[in-house]
Amino acid sequence: MTKTRAARSIAAITVSLVLAGCASSPDGDSPEMAGATGDSGRTTYPLTIENCDVQVTFEKAPERVILLETAPVTILDGIGVLDRVVSRAGTFSPEYYDDDINQQLDSIPMLSDEIDASGHLMINAEVVLAQTPDLALGLPDGLTREGLLDGGANTLIQPIYCPSGVGDTTFETLYDQIAVYGQIFDRNAEAEELITNLQQRVTAVEELTAESTDRTAAVLYPSVGGGPLYAYGRASMAQPQLEAAGFENVFADSADRVFEVSIEELLGRNPDALILLYQDDETGIVNEITSLPGSDALQAIQNDDVLVQLFNFTEPPTPLSVTGLERIIERFGSGS
Repeated sequence: MTKTRAARSIAAITVSLVLAGCASSPDGDSPEMAGATGDSGRTTYPLTIENCDVQVTFEKAPERVILLETAPVTILDGIGVLDRVVSRAGTFSPEYYDDDINQQLDSIPMLSDEIDASGHLMINAEVVLAQTPDLALGLPDGLTREGLLDGGANTLIQPIYCPSGVGDTTFETLYDQIAVYGQIFDRNAEAEELITNLQQRVTAVEELTAESTDRTAAVLYPSVGGGPLYAYGRASMAQPQLEAAGFENVFADSADRVFEVSIEELLGRNPDALILLYQDDETGIVNEITSLPGSDALQAIQNDDVLVQLFNFTEPPTPLSVTGLERIIERFGSGS
């Protein structure tokens, strides 16, 4: 799995899976990224990437970043630019991060942690632009790229959140995102070092599960309060996570990232294990499944093979997804 730095630098030039959401072209190829990494390993500006079918140009490395979602934190930290974040908004669970990152986050002003009933951040453009950012990571409802750009800020969205997605998600999706972030911030060597570390961690898990017996799992997002039950297909980071952990995703036949499922469909597939994702409070998450009619027939419920974990330990692809993979192994073992 380990790639040479030269190969990764070349890939970073041609891949436009910028962490903020570039979509794949219909034939599966990634859009081109204009810019170069020279013999010195330094990024050449201006650098233009395609992000959700929008051309985003960086005249220089971003210096004032605003976090409008939590997912990019571990990538920014991993390439050594978390200190460029001038403000943040959303809910940043301390469970995601080590003490050092939590201390850094505590020192970054919080603009808003108001979340609506559907889990979306509530914030307006005036509050964001008052921070004079040159890069916004995330695009909450009510904000537009055009409005932020008029105020001097580029915007990046997670690739898998683009309307056209990125196709089937793999760990390469994560590595490509990190490589592109390295190029955007002119931290190419740091990005390669982070990628290599993550590859080694994934390989270590795959070696543990290489002899695993057949076992199945589903990754679900239950809506608290009796709302829809969502499952994750092969366009989600849940797919490569389960594969590396030695599980077959019972919803791998779906090309979608996430979709609504019924208890009848879940019963019909009857996975050996369940991974239940939540955003802020895990209270009642398991009960949302066990209260469904007939759920007591699920093997995972009967055997108490259920893992409840925070959303970003699976989605979207970040270093936290590798930590989430390790948590899956810690909970369910290698299966051999």
